[in-house]
Amino acid sequence: MADAKIRLYVDHPLGEGQTVPLDRDQAHYLFGVMRRGEGDAVLLFNGRDGEWRATVQEASRRNGLLRVDEQTRAQQIPPDLWLLFAPIKKARTDFIVEKATEMGAARILPLQTAFTNSERIRQDRLQAHAVEAAEQCGGTYVPEVTSLQKLDRLLSDWPEDRHLMFCDEALVGAAQTLGATGGDKWAILIGPEGGFSDEERTRLNALPFAHPVSLGPRILRADTAAVAALTVWQTTLGDWS
Repeated sequence: MADAKIRLYVDHPLGEGQTVPLDRDQAHYLFGVMRRGEGDAVLLFNGRDGEWRATVQEASRRNGLLRVDEQTRAQQIPPDLWLLFAPIKKARTDFIVEKATEMGAARILPLQTAFTNSERIRQDRLQAHAVEAAEQCGGTYVPEVTSLQKLDRLLSDWPEDRHLMFCDEALVGAAQTLGATGGDKWAILIGPEGGFSDEERTRLNALPFAHPVSLGPRILRADTAAVAALTVWQTTLGDWS
């Protein structure tokens, strides 16, 4: 029997003795690509019930059935952190979603700003990337990837109890950080490749819940900035500290 090294996300309740059906794509991956068969073990998670070890009961290229045996890891909920970013080139947008999932973002929100290069996204594809990232990194939680929305509309409906870490490229080189700011609900805002417009920057700086920060002495690419900002927040206020 093969060791349980493969992890699958399933949209199904998990508990000892339950059976979990596989869809065609999951069956193809598990039995066709990874060459697993009846009696082999696999790790399952659904974003709610933790991680469970399961055994293959039925295997075919088009479907399959797993039996849930025992819990191997309790559910781990990330901090209440959102990542807001303007979509860029396809591969680099995928990278941002994958790294945000690995680094513990609870929600990922693509935004259209004044200088956003991409005016549309494939939400279902980005959500699939979040699932794959959670499968690979050992996480038990999959963040929601929302549909593309406009920055000004989002700010108009912003919840007052959620702080916003505003990563402003105009502050490059400045020693401006989060400091001792507290609070449990946060979001990180990364600008587009063209930066924020003057109007956007003025509005963001005037918001009482926004905290402008610098990401160091050099201007970062948008995908690099997302990773850097998540690292700064996690080590200062998140579950890395």
